[in-house]
Amino acid sequence: MSDFSSQHSSPAPSGTTPRLAELADHDAFIQRHNGPGPRDVTTMLNALDMTSMAELIDRTVPDDIRLGRELDVEEPYGEAEALDYLAGLAERNCVARNFIGQGYHGTHMPAVIQRNVLENPGWYTAYTPYQPEISQGRLEGLLNFQQMVMDLTGMELANASLLDEPTAAAEAMALCKRANRKNKSRAFFVADDVFPQTLDVLRTRAEYFDFELIIAPADSVAEHDVFGALLQYPGNGGEVRDIAPLLAAANERGIMTCVAADLLSLVMLKEPGALGAHIVLGNSQRFGVPMGFGGPHAAFFATTSKLKRSIPGRIIGVSRDSRGDTALRMAMQTREQHIRREKATSNICTAQALLANIAGFYAVYHGAEGLRKIARRVHRLTSILARGLEQSGVSLVHRHFFDTLRLTGVDVESIHARAKSANVNLRYGFHDGSDDIGISLDEISTAEDVSLLWDILLGDGHGLSVTALDETVAADDDVGNGAIPAACRRESDFLTHPTFSRYRSETEMLRYLKRLENKDLSLTHGMIPLGSCTMKLNATSEMLPISWPAFAHIHPYAPSDQVSGYQQMIDELAEFLEEITGYDHVSMQPNSGAQGEYAGLLAIRRYQAAQGQQHRDVCLIPSSAHGTNPASAAMVGMKVVVTECDAEGNVDLDDLTTKAEQYSDRLSAIMLTYPSTHGVFETHVRAVCDVVHRNGGQVYVDGANMNAQVGLSRPGDFGGDVSHLNLHKTFCIPHGGGGPGMGPIGVKSHLAPYVANHSVTPIDGVDPSSTAIAATAFGSASILPISWAYIKMMGARGLREATELAILNANYIARQLEDHFPILYRAANGTVAHECIIDIRPLKNTTGISEEDVAKRLMDYGFHAPTMSFPVPGTLMIEPTESESRYEIDRFCDAMIGIRREIDRVASGEWTLENNPLVNAPHTMSDLADAEWNRPYSRELGAFPTAAVKAAKYWPAVNRVDNVAGDRQLICSCPSIDEYRDD
Repeated sequence: MSDFSSQHSSPAPSGTTPRLAELADHDAFIQRHNGPGPRDVTTMLNALDMTSMAELIDRTVPDDIRLGRELDVEEPYGEAEALDYLAGLAERNCVARNFIGQGYHGTHMPAVIQRNVLENPGWYTAYTPYQPEISQGRLEGLLNFQQMVMDLTGMELANASLLDEPTAAAEAMALCKRANRKNKSRAFFVADDVFPQTLDVLRTRAEYFDFELIIAPADSVAEHDVFGALLQYPGNGGEVRDIAPLLAAANERGIMTCVAADLLSLVMLKEPGALGAHIVLGNSQRFGVPMGFGGPHAAFFATTSKLKRSIPGRIIGVSRDSRGDTALRMAMQTREQHIRREKATSNICTAQALLANIAGFYAVYHGAEGLRKIARRVHRLTSILARGLEQSGVSLVHRHFFDTLRLTGVDVESIHARAKSANVNLRYGFHDGSDDIGISLDEISTAEDVSLLWDILLGDGHGLSVTALDETVAADDDVGNGAIPAACRRESDFLTHPTFSRYRSETEMLRYLKRLENKDLSLTHGMIPLGSCTMKLNATSEMLPISWPAFAHIHPYAPSDQVSGYQQMIDELAEFLEEITGYDHVSMQPNSGAQGEYAGLLAIRRYQAAQGQQHRDVCLIPSSAHGTNPASAAMVGMKVVVTECDAEGNVDLDDLTTKAEQYSDRLSAIMLTYPSTHGVFETHVRAVCDVVHRNGGQVYVDGANMNAQVGLSRPGDFGGDVSHLNLHKTFCIPHGGGGPGMGPIGVKSHLAPYVANHSVTPIDGVDPSSTAIAATAFGSASILPISWAYIKMMGARGLREATELAILNANYIARQLEDHFPILYRAANGTVAHECIIDIRPLKNTTGISEEDVAKRLMDYGFHAPTMSFPVPGTLMIEPTESESRYEIDRFCDAMIGIRREIDRVASGEWTLENNPLVNAPHTMSDLADAEWNRPYSRELGAFPTAAVKAAKYWPAVNRVDNVAGDRQLICSCPSIDEYRDD
């Protein structure tokens, strides 16, 4: 491998003429993505006592797993060139007028939200709000989302989003089983008018939980011996019915009840909480989030307060800071899978925070009156359409509806031909063998659409008038033709909190969004050095296409001939990832990293079952593993056997061999993170894979640390059978303050037929019996262009150089800090991989200063904390990524060294443990405004510890938050507006 610095050409000597290829400057993006330039690389290598990048990589990456060649990925495209190519693909998508519905609808994202949230790196580059003092803005946005969901569903508690509606339904099923302890049944009831994509995912989850699904008409729910039940409201065909008697009958039988609800319909329909539901779930997509060929969209999940300790996902709660002021935080849900591991009830590690914030801001923008206007208009147009069809002799399957009609006995072939000619998509068939047609109207529907639909459905000469029918509908009933039964009409208010009525002008809305943004620390402020999370550049050119209509406004169940551009982009991305990983096939369906783990283990179990080895159910997991690993294994019915790590943090090969041989008759898989969770390239990874294969198991290589491998090694080459890839880490999809993410899996050819299929849009080459794990076939497809563009603009050499720089930056930090903090793990030759762990425990033992104190003090220096107490309690795991410049890395190292000196002043007795800059951190403007300063250090030292901080100060919005108080008295709704008056 050549020296990295030789890859950066110097300016052409004076008097020479650059070649045309040089003028194209295809390397420009690589140089902008990577932080350190050639001179920085030389300086950093010198600090490591090395002469070349080749020497560092030779000492870090084991020779027997090295790729030994450049990736077979084409030369890098320039930014304009890549965007032009992608625009050509987008043109091949057909932006039809969609009336398909089935959980996905056209909507208008308010421009002030699109420009200032969706397209704003201050919102989309932030990390999950585990550090609440520097996350108050997005926490308030998520609290708004929770309040909106609670109000519309009529429930007492809501979480801050889940991945999609089917996943939320699967989580509801699991919650019913663990919460309904008196009911010993292992059967779960699903009404036969639940969306087919939801049923598909429920089948997958139920199989490995050993649940029986009983699918029958909703009316029969109380006739079955089941622990829980799921009803759709309105139903799959659009029917609105009074489900209160069904819920009451189920409750009398000891059945916990779940309702999958349409959020906009709840503006007009009686809220499920008032009808007796235990759990209400659904999708917030139509609250301003484009369909995007399937996602990302924020699912919602609401329950009764009795279930607050069992609800999956994250809950934003109200607490207090050290000054007694209101402060928000994530309550209780400290990543359940990390604490309970193989006993966890869910492997959820992410959500859809960015999309939940957008949906919540949509409600803030419109308020209750705005939502009523939208919902009433949608319903009125649907009623007009229905009245005209009935007058023309068309039969409606359901008399009561909100926005969806199901037509029966019509000439499907002729209608389809007219619809196709008019560039209109209708729904054909309802997965029950019928030839019925479905039509769903939405926020963007117009009177002209209704006229067009009559033309399509009735042919020419129908003689119907929207204006005339509007008058008869209005005269009939103020909500339209009596289409909503009286028992189902909403009577209660919603969105009564002042936040939902205060920001009516765009000026006020803009200022509100900016005020929240200013409370949060994101990559726009500085490095976020989180180990295992890879917070790297999300380039603007990568982000632009997600707003293009030809990607944003495509229905996930649109006909295949309308999405050829999407399909080519997805196929090309899959080919890139196959080459990068060494696998034979990539499945794009998983829409988070943890879901990728689940999907990969499912493929293994399905493959083994097809080989007559369904008895193989033991999963070996090293003790250092990310908590989602054992949780995912438990969710597919595996027994977790933990293997030990040695003193250097490596997998103990002897212990692994002993346990693999002990369970050889039952061994299903090993879940192996590489490089290790401890940030080291283990030299015996091939031997580990060989041991597992020799004993009949498959090798799952967790892709969380793939940023240290791209272009240097490939898991498919050194023994992996399947891996998931965190596209929101290695491949530049932004974290969005806690989601979205994508976790596609790469598999070897023998596993390829057993990845997830999809009942609504089947995937060629996959076993038809393989059920789905997500709502749509390609997960959150609208963000895939981000990763496509990254790879396209980096090319083979750029990808490799990014990996090399990630390794260089981590080793440089380890060297800069090693005289001040112990570096916990290194390879035998003294290097680390792309992250390093510093040990705070010795300092805590001698001074009382904890890793949390260090984390909070870093906020005063303008940094987010590294990953705290994972994988080892009392430590900080640091990952700088290749996108950080040497200036920023030095600034971080200076901050850590400054903090170490402050700890020394506590150790010397100059400052007491009870009163010093670390335990008082973070320092806010309120602290500096105090009339008295009873602290043994200056205000300047507290708030402006370095010259760099003085030049660009980020102010934490609140002081240190009291986590315990927030958990003791859980409040997950918006506080009284009086709480904010001091702001």
